[in-house]
Amino acid sequence: MNRPGFGGASSPVSFSTRTVENGCSPSDLTDQEVDHLRTELAKMEEEIHTLRQVLLAKEKNATEIRRQLGLGPFSHLKQNLAKGWHDVQSSAPYLSASATLEDIGQSDICLRTRVGLSHAGQVTSAALSNVGVAITRRLADMRTLSLPSPPRHTISVPTMRHSSTFRSFEDMVGSVKVRRLEGE
Repeated sequence: MNRPGFGGASSPVSFSTRTVENGCSPSDLTDQEVDHLRTELAKMEEEIHTLRQVLLAKEKNATEIRRQLGLGPFSHLKQNLAKGWHDVQSSAPYLSASATLEDIGQSDICLRTRVGLSHAGQVTSAALSNVGVAITRRLADMRTLSLPSPPRHTISVPTMRHSSTFRSFEDMVGSVKVRRLEGE
């Protein structure tokens, strides 16, 4: 990783002599106190850097162990979701709501509504079935009726070629063809 504090080489530490955020400036401190604080800060930053390296190494080791165990990257997420869902199901509000819904489901009005809707569904199904039977019969009746024969053309193709409409159409197509050939 190339994030600060996670790389191989440590970054140089620079100190400022300006007033810091808390309002104290290094000039309020003696030189010995400033040197001591700088030494402490350098030690602390080095410890932080070391701890980050140790954490990174442990994370890599844990990832390798998970891989060897056959645990994919999402198995941890799956376990967390399963645990969270179990926690929700065992929580007092969920159990209370489940009991309330169970009571509602077993109530007299709910049972009557369920029976009424079931009856309405059966009646609707029977009505639609009757409509389907009626349509099928009507289509069968229509099949048995004789259809009128297709209309016969009263004019033959050779006769049509000599008509003024056909000649006009032929002239238009011919002029389009000529324009197209001239355009190329």
